[in-house]
Amino acid sequence: MHKVTRTTLLFRGLGRCFLSEASAVRISRRGRASSQHEEKREESGVYDVVISGGGMVGSAMACSLATDPNLAGKKILLLEAGNKKVMDQVPDSFSTRVSSISPGSTTLLSRIGAWEHITHMRVKPYKKMQVWDACSDALITFDKDNLQEEMAYIVENDVVVAALTKQLHSLSDSVQVKYRSKVVKYTWPVPHTAGDALPWVQVTLANGETLQTKLLIGADGPNSMVRRELGIPTVKWNYDQSAVVAVLHLSEPTENNVAWQRFLPTGPIAMLPLSDSHSSLVWSTSHQLAEELLELDEESFVDAVNSAFWSNDNQSELTETAGTLLRGALSAILPSAGSPRQLPPSVAAIGPKSRVMFPLGLGHASEYVRHRVVLIGDAAHRVHPLAGQGANLGFGDVVTLTQILSRAAFDGKDLGAVQHLLEYESERQRQNLPMMAAIDLMKRLYSTSAAPAVLLRSFGLQATNMLPALKEQIVAFASK
Repeated sequence: MHKVTRTTLLFRGLGRCFLSEASAVRISRRGRASSQHEEKREESGVYDVVISGGGMVGSAMACSLATDPNLAGKKILLLEAGNKKVMDQVPDSFSTRVSSISPGSTTLLSRIGAWEHITHMRVKPYKKMQVWDACSDALITFDKDNLQEEMAYIVENDVVVAALTKQLHSLSDSVQVKYRSKVVKYTWPVPHTAGDALPWVQVTLANGETLQTKLLIGADGPNSMVRRELGIPTVKWNYDQSAVVAVLHLSEPTENNVAWQRFLPTGPIAMLPLSDSHSSLVWSTSHQLAEELLELDEESFVDAVNSAFWSNDNQSELTETAGTLLRGALSAILPSAGSPRQLPPSVAAIGPKSRVMFPLGLGHASEYVRHRVVLIGDAAHRVHPLAGQGANLGFGDVVTLTQILSRAAFDGKDLGAVQHLLEYESERQRQNLPMMAAIDLMKRLYSTSAAPAVLLRSFGLQATNMLPALKEQIVAFASK
């Protein structure tokens, strides 16, 4: 259009002839069509979206984009450094790494077609959660509609990845996957530049292959190379704790539809249902105690687990007396008497070679987006496992980013433009930061056996347990 206008002005200035308005429109249309043809030819080797990292969140992101109607026809590539995770048959033994999948996350997984694969493999719902303090009698229970609905689902991470891998295979016409593709270098574009400047993100693989993309999505975990290479500052700290995970064999089969968590002075211990006779252990404690737990023989380890859930050795006479008075006062003020205490199942044995430990910490990227780059999942945020929200925060990122990219594609906008990527950052930080702050506060509040702190948290726990409306709000927030 610009060239046509200049030519028209020149012709007018010379007085030789005049272009009619209709002629100008025809020339303009021919010019745009030619320009678009050239642009398509130049961008034929450029991907619209490249996702770096094929774990649970990265694979879900690829499936979500591939199934969005507004993104049909876009070139989408998923890069996974490891091998293809195929699970033709579910193994007899359970994996030690599991996730609590919220109803909101199951909605996403159902929409992209992966939840059906998961239910055909292995999944265990739970309808209630009991949390209690080892230093007092305070407890709180959560459920939905008096056990009529599932609160969440415990799924092995390997099962989730295998289900997503299977779904990606069925979406091969819409998304390409490169396995065993390790990235060795990213080259970033400079915004608002012309000439020889690189317009897209360039990705160099270990095999020498070079790719270009209009939008790079970093889903490469807590030690994200994408985040590090961009130089995005990260607020992070270690908790001086490690988590010991194991597969537990229960003493006898039960309905096993309750998730149990007890706060010990050294950290929380959780027992999550895997089947009627198996549960998953997540025991967060000091590095020293974690190492000692790994070195115990099986019988001693089982005794330690049962003691951690059943023993009252950490309770003092002061806290017991204060707790009794507190319950009496709350019962007189609040209409509900709270939920009754249940005893957790006892453990008889552990799975062979199932004990593993890993360090715990918190991390949060100060920025989720840059020009043509966005971070999701653990690359953007890492939390303590005590609330079981790590995977759900990542799946929430997938939902929000898909909606924003879908809207951008519908409006004909550049997917990598930072203007709408900033909408994703604002929306997700609004969801992630309160959850991360609450988890961190809870971890710190329960990491001491000092009497004032014990009394404070006992009051909070028991008061909340007697307020059904408040508990419903907490469940609703955690179910997203």
